[in-house]
Amino acid sequence: MTTDWTVEYRRLLRGHRHEPASPQAWETYRDPAAPPLSEPEVREAEADLGIRFPAEYRDYLLRVSAGHRINRLARGAEGWRWRGDRDTNYGLLTEPFPHPDSYAAYDDELDDREPSYEDAEAWRAWDDECGVLQERKTAGAVYIQENGCGFHTLLVVTGPHRGEMWFDARATCDLILPMRLHDRPVTFADWLGHSSMDLVQW
Repeated sequence: MTTDWTVEYRRLLRGHRHEPASPQAWETYRDPAAPPLSEPEVREAEADLGIRFPAEYRDYLLRVSAGHRINRLARGAEGWRWRGDRDTNYGLLTEPFPHPDSYAAYDDELDDREPSYEDAEAWRAWDDECGVLQERKTAGAVYIQENGCGFHTLLVVTGPHRGEMWFDARATCDLILPMRLHDRPVTFADWLGHSSMDLVQW
């Protein structure tokens, strides 16, 4: 059965929860005054999102803040979301986060078979297939912090890498990179005391 990549890509794009555009910079969404959430609020958010937050992040929401240096978790018109975040695909949060090794060959194969721009229909289908792959690269992860220049910090919430912090550097090197500290994966609690850039092995 042949996949209609345009239909699939449009379906996946519906997984984003957008809020009205704001003229303020992304820094406004790091809300130092955001109080912690209550246990019922956290449970409601988890039920709405279809996930259970990693323990360290859950503890942070309950004891420290719903925001501060990270995108604030709040209830909006479309349900619970991270304010200021336009990249998390909420429709893919329940799917396991894929290690980049799992799609590297497919990524290369897509690049190799890029059709000519002259064949507009074929190129559009290929571009939508690329879009589907790009969306799926961050399945099971939350864009927890905007780092500027197209860089983002990810918190994995589903799958074997649940609780780990990763760095979306696709804006420059087309890679999603693991954060490491003392030769081990970085957890949310580890990350809180560091800059994302300092934990990525470029």
